Amino acid sequence: MEIILVLVGILVGTLSGFFGIGGGMILIPILLLLGIDIKTAIGISIVQMVFSSFFGSYLNHKKGSLILGEGVWVGIGGFVGGAIGAYISNLVPDRILQYLFLGLLFFALYRLFSSKVSESGEVKKLSSVVLFIVGFIIGIFAISLGVGGSILLTPILAGFLHYPIKKAVSAGLFFVVFSSVAGLFMKLSTGTIDLGKGIYVAVASLVGVYIGIWLKDHVHDSHHKLYLLIMYAVALLVLIKKMFLG
Repeated sequence: MEIILVLVGILVGTLSGFFGIGGGMILIPILLLLGIDIKTAIGISIVQMVFSSFFGSYLNHKKGSLILGEGVWVGIGGFVGGAIGAYISNLVPDRILQYLFLGLLFFALYRLFSSKVSESGEVKKLSSVVLFIVGFIIGIFAISLGVGGSILLTPILAGFLHYPIKKAVSAGLFFVVFSSVAGLFMKLSTGTIDLGKGIYVAVASLVGVYIGIWLKDHVHDSHHKLYLLIMYAVALLVLIKKMFLG
């Protein structure tokens, strides 16, 4: 099982760096297929997101693709919301969590597909209060499902605020730092994380994050959006198979 978890970690880390996601959207369906229950999978996912988001954000900042200013306010909101979301995940039945996760994927796929993504141009400015509220809401919803929140934030930044797609991806991964750390603290306080499996996946994901960010910097923006759409669609199919076909 350990070797499988390491390989899964490298795969998820690569996708995390390339798409700017925490990795939970991909990792949770894979863990479910491996026979791990949804709540344990959420805990493992949160551990992995902490590692990959910190390392990925560091690499993106070094390369100049990470906008820190507004991202901090969204991140603080995500931290507070993520702390609440971690408790919610312990109170909600497994089947409901699966349906919420399915709905989240459908929304992200629709939002990204319908958004006109900008490759350049000015970024709309929002007040710190609005940014905090956006982060807070996303944090509650995302961490309760074991995802970092970038699955929602990246389409919002690209579709509504006209961030260039690669900067939106970098900002989305930076948001995961805040929401996942909050989720980790809350999960540890309730003893609902399998740290053993989580560390295997998380450490291996660092290798993948480096690979994913290198790939992101060498692909055209329009192709990047297409790959995002494909990734969301695959995650949907995997989850639907698990939920309805076994």
